[in-house]
Amino acid sequence: MTDTNRPSIETLTINTIRTLAMDAVQAANSGHPGTPMALAPVAYRLWQKRLRFDPDAPNWAARDRFVLSCGHASMLLYAILHLAQVKQLDEAGEPTGELAVPLEHIKNFRQWGSRCPGHPERHLTSGVETTTGPLGQGVANAVGMAIAQRWLSARLDRPGYRLFDYNTYALCSDGDLMEGVASEAASLAGHLRLSNLCWIYDDNHITIDGDTSLTFSENVAQRFQSYGWHVTRVSDANDLQQLDAAFEAFDQTDDRPTLIIVRSHIAWGAPTKQDTPAAHGAPLGEDEIRRTKAFYGWPEDAKFLVPPEAVEHFHGALAQRGGKLREQWQQQWEAFQREYPEEAGMWQMMSRGELPDGWDADLPEYGADEKGDATRNTGGKALNAVAARIPWIIGGSADLAASTKTTLKFEGAGDFSADNPAGRNLHFGIREHAMAAIVNGLSLSGLRAYGSTFLVFSDYCRPSIRLAALMEIPSTFVFTHDSIGVGEDGPTHQPVEHLASLRAIPRLVVIRPGDANEASQAWRAIMQIDDRPVALVLTRQKLPTLDRKKFAPADGLHKGAYVLADAPNGKPPALILLASGSELSLAVEAWQTLCQQGVAARVVSMPSWELFEQQDDAYRAEVLPGEVTARVAIEAGVDQGWEKYVGSHGRVVGVNRFGASAPYNVIYEHYGLTADNLVRVCQEVLGSAP
Repeated sequence: MTDTNRPSIETLTINTIRTLAMDAVQAANSGHPGTPMALAPVAYRLWQKRLRFDPDAPNWAARDRFVLSCGHASMLLYAILHLAQVKQLDEAGEPTGELAVPLEHIKNFRQWGSRCPGHPERHLTSGVETTTGPLGQGVANAVGMAIAQRWLSARLDRPGYRLFDYNTYALCSDGDLMEGVASEAASLAGHLRLSNLCWIYDDNHITIDGDTSLTFSENVAQRFQSYGWHVTRVSDANDLQQLDAAFEAFDQTDDRPTLIIVRSHIAWGAPTKQDTPAAHGAPLGEDEIRRTKAFYGWPEDAKFLVPPEAVEHFHGALAQRGGKLREQWQQQWEAFQREYPEEAGMWQMMSRGELPDGWDADLPEYGADEKGDATRNTGGKALNAVAARIPWIIGGSADLAASTKTTLKFEGAGDFSADNPAGRNLHFGIREHAMAAIVNGLSLSGLRAYGSTFLVFSDYCRPSIRLAALMEIPSTFVFTHDSIGVGEDGPTHQPVEHLASLRAIPRLVVIRPGDANEASQAWRAIMQIDDRPVALVLTRQKLPTLDRKKFAPADGLHKGAYVLADAPNGKPPALILLASGSELSLAVEAWQTLCQQGVAARVVSMPSWELFEQQDDAYRAEVLPGEVTARVAIEAGVDQGWEKYVGSHGRVVGVNRFGASAPYNVIYEHYGLTADNLVRVCQEVLGSAP
């Protein structure tokens, strides 16, 4: 680059972002170069001039959050993190001495071992606040982050101390705003008047299939205004002064969230691919890159060129501002610890993933009861018991709290609202998609968050559950009305394939307790899991409470499966009955009959396959001895997956069809989910076992 035709330092830095994106995508022969080229000025202006962020401490509690919801534009974020010289942290949040995004990793964009994967991954690259890619998820996560800020400030800040005063910015695309989850999240954000939330909408008119006019003709500004948002426009993404004015308008808006609509041109400067779908999801090509670099005044044949003055300019301003803000915050924090040790201790436990002493002391225990109770009821009581002692449990339901029994009812819980940001009961409305994604945003902010709905609607939550598992965060999803036991509501509301579907998600722990005491133990287990999400699956109908003086203690749930009952007189088992949830009592009833018939039967309660698989080989062999091949499982869902536990000689009494509308006990009878039928199947299996 010659001194005679040298661009301004701002232009130089912006073009460094653009050319890094072009070169990385070309080297990988895969990726999305156009959006980073278009939005480089937007990201530059936000990070270099405005963002509260210290690159030496990317986990600083009071940092502004930046979410790249259009995760396909990941090279925009990687280029920013490189220029900012953001430091990589280890799993404990301590600095490793490395850059989060060294240039070598950009050169290996989308390749094995690079911290620059195809879409940003929160647990992999420091400075990435959330894993994005599925469109709409990031902006909905951002709503959760904004709610978390409001809650933390209301609960922890004190007069003279504004320790949790930060904003959340989300950069989103046409695709984000087309997805329903974004609409749900935006509607709730407007209702809650989250003035700490700013979405920046890249209005580039291009999707993979062509111009957005093919499918998208609504007035986005009017839509968001109807949600209760403040809307402002930037007519040219390259106009830094307009961007400054838009961000200033956000700062001045204190009664609603802000949407900044930025008109951009995808692949800006590319001679033949600007404003075309060709720049969306494929490399530009070597010739197009050279010609684009010439347009930028960039050395045409230079690859991965990062002028040192661009790094100095970008990192210098961010580090100076962020470092000063963090130093001031640290001084406040130290004084706060002395003056408000209880509140300071609460944040320290939250940020470390710790639990207060005695957090599980009030978990209820239940005596034997033939009538029993629904696990949605006993699960709700257990939730209240732990939440009363863990102040940072927060959550709610998708307009079903009266049915899912997840309302926190103890004194001081309250409802979260625009006027009461300290409330702990969240009302998500009938917005399951957004609820699950917002729960993830809350979890990413240090809260122990949960959302609840009927199990059949877990399909609406699935993308967010999957991302929670991918990010290794402890979001909790409470699903009630877990089977054909829903009864008269009929097959539209009776989940049959949903347990199998949830169990198919790697790193998701699914827990389906079989009685009141297992429901209590489920919450004890959940609160000790801090590196993965949990789906807690509960019944609508009442279940008998087992006599734990006669049967094994319910704390066996923590191992996923345990021997609930064995053959009398210490006989080794000849047959194993396995069950989860509401079918556990049927297995016990069948076991009693089999014992009377002289069959040496064992009952294994199996509330969580995933927890069971975490146990060592010896324990698993103790519960399910390999020599016992006569095995029968019963569960009110599809058979899928149970074959691993019943083996080739076993059987599953399940539901491999949709449900029906009738009282639940009638459906169970017609579908063979009875103790009598289970005994019959067991006898057949015993007769055919080798």
